[in-house]
Amino acid sequence: MMWPSSQASKILTLLLFVVVVYCIYMDTLLFLRINNFTLDIFEQAVNTTQDSSTHNTIVQRNYEDVTLIPCNINPLCHPTVKALMVDHINHYIYGPLCSLLDMALGISEKMLFLTPNMISFSHVFIAVVGAKLLTCQNLAARRIGIVLFQIRMFLDDLDGHVARERKHIKGERSEVGTMGYWVDGICDLLGVIAMMIGIVFYLKNNPPRRGYKGTPVSTLPYHQLKEINSAEDIEKDHTAEIGISYKTKVSFQRIVQVIGLFSGQMVLSSLAWNRYIDMYQNMLENCVEYDVFRRETAFKSSKFFFATGFWRIVNPHSYLHLLSLAIFCDKTWPFLKAVHYSGYISLVITAGVSEYLVENIRAYVMAGGGV
Repeated sequence: MMWPSSQASKILTLLLFVVVVYCIYMDTLLFLRINNFTLDIFEQAVNTTQDSSTHNTIVQRNYEDVTLIPCNINPLCHPTVKALMVDHINHYIYGPLCSLLDMALGISEKMLFLTPNMISFSHVFIAVVGAKLLTCQNLAARRIGIVLFQIRMFLDDLDGHVARERKHIKGERSEVGTMGYWVDGICDLLGVIAMMIGIVFYLKNNPPRRGYKGTPVSTLPYHQLKEINSAEDIEKDHTAEIGISYKTKVSFQRIVQVIGLFSGQMVLSSLAWNRYIDMYQNMLENCVEYDVFRRETAFKSSKFFFATGFWRIVNPHSYLHLLSLAIFCDKTWPFLKAVHYSGYISLVITAGVSEYLVENIRAYVMAGGGV
């Protein structure tokens, strides 16, 4: 163990609290920024919005003129559909760090030999090394593996950042169908598969315990109960002779089932997340034939902000961050067991809300319905 368990728990709890507060604060600032300043995704020639019902010109300020943090590292400068649906860690932490690293090393401008696809391939190798460490019985080794997987996710952010900088694209975008889109997706998939395989092998070699069999624990003398609690590897045939209660091991079949169900959530979440990013982009960012005022109004609506906010929590990257935290805290099995069914409920609710909103927005921007 890298440090005492109680100390680790306190530090991680404090860190988690700080991150949650920071993300809520940034979400609030993002909502205010969207509603009070111009949005460059609508490519307006002047910083005004024409109210189609009253024909009054509403002058809006440019966010870049008032923010104290430079826009090349400020995650609030260029709101896009994808930016509203990217998980909090990638958007508010890894994104600015990628910008700082790029500024320090000049990856986008000077290191032209280093392509975004090369960065994507590199984090697959890191994932394989991290997966190997996840199979270790030693908690310190598994924690190092989780650090490597966080580096992998950082590099996953970096390849997209470099690609956008070299194409002079402002804000997050999904360029569906391009070579980079498929390479990035396949490399992400390979990284996740490596992580799941590492977890399977760890749990296979160190199966979690469940329940008691034999004599009820409450009826045992204290010295026998103490022996049971200190001897995690007591086998059934040894205890049957003396009638001692013992914890049974979770079967490998059950382990595969739980991890399979969790992996299924990851797949469905990824497919749905990418689907709704593509649909929202097509309706609000790419379809210039739709009225710009209606598109902007839909984008700025609180319904759209909170609906996309659900995807910040249930998208595949968020799942990976939560799983990483569980592994780091040595709570892998409790976490997987807690979400392998319940996660589907959250996913279905989020997809249902998004499906309703898609139809609502389409009716508004095309036929004049209401958002």
